[in-house]
Parts: sequence; structure tokens; C-alpha cells
Amino acid sequence: MARWLPRSTDLTRFCQKLNRVKTLEDDMMETSFNRCLTTIDLTLLGIGGMVGSGLYVLTGTVAKEIAGPAVIVSFIIAGFASLLAALCYAEFGARVPKTGSAYMFTYVSVGEIWAFLIGWNVLLEYMIGGAAVARAWSGYLDSIFNHKIKNFTETHVGAWQVPFLARYPDFLAAAILLVATAFISFGAKVSSWLNHVFSAISMGVILFILIMGFVLAQPKNWSAQEGGFAPYGLSGIMAGTATCFYAFVGFDVIAASSEEARNPQRAVPRAIACSLGLATGAYILVSVVLTLMVPWHTLDPDSALADAFYRRGYAWAGFLVAAGSICAMNTVLLSNLFSLPRIVYAMAEDGLFFQVFSRVHPRTQVPVVGIVVFGLLMALLALVFDLEALVQFLSIGTLLAYTFVAASIIVLRFQQQKVDTPAPAAGGRPSPEPREGPSAGEMKEYESFSDKLQLVDREKSKEHREPGQLKAAFEPYLEFLRDFYPGEVVTVAVVTLMVSAVCLCSILVFGNTHLHLPTWSYSLLLVLFSLGFLLSLFLIWAHEQQRNTQTFQIPLVPLSPALSIVLNIYLMLKLSYMTWLRFAVWLLLGLLVYFGYGIWHSKENLREPRPQRVSARYVVFPSGSLEERVQAVQPSSQPAAGLPDTDTEDGKR
Repeated sequence: MARWLPRSTDLTRFCQKLNRVKTLEDDMMETSFNRCLTTIDLTLLGIGGMVGSGLYVLTGTVAKEIAGPAVIVSFIIAGFASLLAALCYAEFGARVPKTGSAYMFTYVSVGEIWAFLIGWNVLLEYMIGGAAVARAWSGYLDSIFNHKIKNFTETHVGAWQVPFLARYPDFLAAAILLVATAFISFGAKVSSWLNHVFSAISMGVILFILIMGFVLAQPKNWSAQEGGFAPYGLSGIMAGTATCFYAFVGFDVIAASSEEARNPQRAVPRAIACSLGLATGAYILVSVVLTLMVPWHTLDPDSALADAFYRRGYAWAGFLVAAGSICAMNTVLLSNLFSLPRIVYAMAEDGLFFQVFSRVHPRTQVPVVGIVVFGLLMALLALVFDLEALVQFLSIGTLLAYTFVAASIIVLRFQQQKVDTPAPAAGGRPSPEPREGPSAGEMKEYESFSDKLQLVDREKSKEHREPGQLKAAFEPYLEFLRDFYPGEVVTVAVVTLMVSAVCLCSILVFGNTHLHLPTWSYSLLLVLFSLGFLLSLFLIWAHEQQRNTQTFQIPLVPLSPALSIVLNIYLMLKLSYMTWLRFAVWLLLGLLVYFGYGIWHSKENLREPRPQRVSARYVVFPSGSLEERVQAVQPSSQPAAGLPDTDTEDGKR
């Protein structure tokens, strides 16, 4: 029975396979894609991904049902929280200008299986998101024509009463996805140009809404007679923040497009900052004019802006709002269809997904197979499936990606930078490293004692601590940490930090409701897990980190990523248990794909050296010293080259 159990060495090797990181090429600017996107192109892609139908629907819903006019504060807090995640993406996009977004960032810093699971979740997120936006686009256009499209379809095709299927097939939503897929397959430049057109129309409509809204504003709508500015109090503001946070999902399209940017080191951080700033400003200002035009408690959650203009006597403005909403949803569709095939391409290029998706069209320089296949799958989802129950699934995939990217920033920042080692000499031994100054046993004469002091000062100034090593100021107090490898303590501290964050957020979310903890245990657990979180944060901060001035770096590391981790975990735990159940099922499917295909075809698996059996020979000299010679096992007739014959050594014993 015992011989069938895996050995410890096999388990160790298996765990190393799961956590191996991606080896980056020396020239990360080399790509099979077309580097044609400028900072403006990337900025408009980011705006298109964030400013969608949420601007026209979400603002009214949160204002009426959750926060009142204080939805403005909710958007400000949500924008700041999104900024923490966006800055992590900006640093990675500048340092690793490769397509793949959160998948790629996790692969180069955390490990292979974690990267695959992130990419696997992002695939479903984009497919459901694109299909849901297409159905919303179809429904909005149908409402303009008094639901004639829906009535015609139900009359001539029929209605369904099947669980998980839509009530009727939405041919219009499928058609718009197929048309968008065709445009995306023409190349990045065509996609960018189309996004420019829709973004320009959408921003023009937003500008019209702001100008007309401030003209029609009535400050009395924020007065106490109408319920005041924050009728639901602080709890309403924070609940609104959790909902508004998802309005800013979409800036990762910029990171996914970094391999097609002309100058990603500069363009990606600038585009993320500009797009997030403009999107936050648009959401805040539209919320201001909406709640000033009409009382917040009279808003129509389904079409708040159009209804507000209609009630103020400007019914014609509703058509402009409808046009802006449709154009905004078009940009979100393009954003989803643009990002999804590139993440699939990155996974296939690394060998973790089916190789057919790594093919790039030689003329358009886009992953056309991935675009067509996943465009068809997205159209099928929009055609027949009921997506309302699956929309919440979008949140958990996005928040999980944000969490791992933030953790990856900490791990990567405290890793030692890889340096090129000198090539081995012809004899098979590595060439000795050049040394500056006198060698170990060499005598050095000094003209005077002051010359010796100057030399010592110069040698001290050359000393510097590598990333991941303990800072000199903490060595007297944390001397027991000096025995660890650089970055090892930081990695353990990051894991401890995430575990503490999960426990802390679990107590905050479930402590009083589901667990029914008494006050003393609730407070005690909060203190203990907070101390664990802060202690982990301190241990990370006590180590040296990389100082790279060539590309953008997020400030206040590790504090900024740690805050992002806590916020993302808190929002994930606020989701329903059905969302977690569907998430677990999708993860199991992903693990089947990874262990059935990815782990065997991974390019990192091909780079790993094959283990060789070795034997040891020992020679005992009269002085009592012991010399060990290790050689690969060779046939008895062919002794290893460069080493004495086995029989000769045996005769010496």
C-alpha cells in the first residue's frame, strides 16, 4: 500500500509545477501584433469600457433606491477605490507590455495555476458581460419602437418557459454581436477608429446633458423638504459605493491592449489615469444634474435621464439621451470583444489553452480565430440564455482579478531583479566574475591612514541591499529574519495578509448577521485579525523593494495594494451564495481543463530541465578531508567525460 503513495520529492516537484512563473523574453517590445495604438486610442478604449449604460441607468437606480443625492459621494469613494486597482494595472502594464491583463500579471509574479484560474474567470466575465450588454442594447432600442421587435418575435417564433433560457430568442442582440465581431477582426486600428466614433457621440451627448442639466437645476431638490442630501445616511452611501464600484470595471481593456501600444511604458499609465479620471468626473457630474433637475425620490430607475428631461418639458431631449445610451453600449461591446480574444491568445501562446487560439492573422495582426469563436459564443449566449441570473457573476471574476493583481504588485516589487549570468566557458565551468579592487588574499599598501579611510568609505558607499532583503534599520530588532532568502519572508507575509483580510472581512460581513457573534467575541476577532493584517503589512514594509525610475510605479507600496485587497475581498463576500456556487462550479471546470491540457502543454513545462539520476563518489585523503565527485550515471563502458574512471576511483578506496 505504501509504495502507491507519492513520495515527498514528487509532491514537491508537483507543487513547483503549479507555482512556476512565466519567463519573460529579453525584448518585451517584440510582438506579432501591430503596435499602432496611441495614448488617445487607449484612453478612449478605457472610457468606452467604463462609461456605458451604467451612466444612463445606474445613476438613477442608486439615487432613488440606495443613497439619494448622496450618490455623488458614493461615486467619489468608488472612484478612489477603483483608482487603487487601476494603479496596480498601470504599473504592470508599463513593466510587462504584453497582452493578457490580469492573467499575465499573475503569471509573471504569483504562479501558473493561479494565473490560469484568473484567466479562466475573466473569459466567462467578458462573455457574459458582452452578451448582457447586447441584450440591454436590444431592449433599449426595442423600447423606442414600443416593443414591436419583441412582439413580432414572440408571435412568429414563440415564447419559451424553460429555466435558464430567455423568454424569447433575441435575434437583434445576436446580430449586433456578429457585426461587432466582424469589425473587430479587421484589426486594432479599425476597432480603435470605430470606438472613436461612438465615444465622440457619447461624450457629446454627456456634454449636452451636463449643460442642459445645470440650466434646469433647482437647488431646492436637495433641501430638507425633499428628504435632504443623504436621506439614507452613511449606510446608504456605503451601500451605494459597493454598487457604483462596478461602474468603473472596464479599464483593464487598456492593460489587455498594451502589446499593441506604440509606447506602453508611457501610454498605459497615462491612459488608465485619464480614462478613470474622465469616467469618474462624468458619473459625478451626471449624478449632480440628475438629482438637481427633479426630486430624487421621483426618479424612474429604468430611464432616469430621459424621464427627467421629459418631466421638465424637453421630451425631444429623450431621443438624444437614447442615442447617447446606444453609442455608450456600443463602446462597451467593442471593449469586451477587443479584450477577450487577446486574453485567450495570451493563454494559448503560453500553452495553457488550446493552441489554435494563438494564431495571429498575418495581414490584420489580430487573433482572428479567438475573435470569431468567442464572438459566436457570445452571440449564442445573447440569443437564447437568460442572463439576468448570471450578471452578478461578473463581479466576482473582476474582484478576484483585482485582488490577485494587487498581491502580484507586492510580490514583484520585493523580488530580486533578474540579471544575466555569464555564459559557461568552453570547459563547462562558469567563468569567474570580475572583481573590483584587491582580491581576497592580496596585500594592499596605503600611502597614509587617511587614504585607507577614504577607500573604506568608497567601499561602504558601493554596498546596497537587494530587493527582498531586510532593511538595515530593522536588523537589530528582526535579526532572526536575516537567514531567509530575499523575498521569502515577503511572500509568506503576503499570504498571511490575504488570509487575515479574508477573516477580517468575513467577521465584518457575517459576524452580526449569519454567525450571531456576541459583542465581546466580535470585537476580539476584529482586533486579532486586524493585528495579523497590520503585522503582515509591517513585515513587508521592513524589506527593501525595487527602485525603478524608468517605468511608472504605484506609490505607497505595500499600503496601496493592501487596501485594494481588503476592499475587493469585502465586496466579494457581499455577493450572494448562488454567485459563489456558480463560481465554484466554473472553477472546477477550469481545473479540469488545466490538469487535462494546460499543465502538460505549458511552455514553462518545456523549459524545465529533465531530472537526471546522479551517483556520488567519495575519496578519503590521509588528512581526513572528504571530496565528493558527482557525475551522471553512464554505461560501464563509457565513463563520464572529463571525470576519472569509476574503476580507478574504486581502486583508490
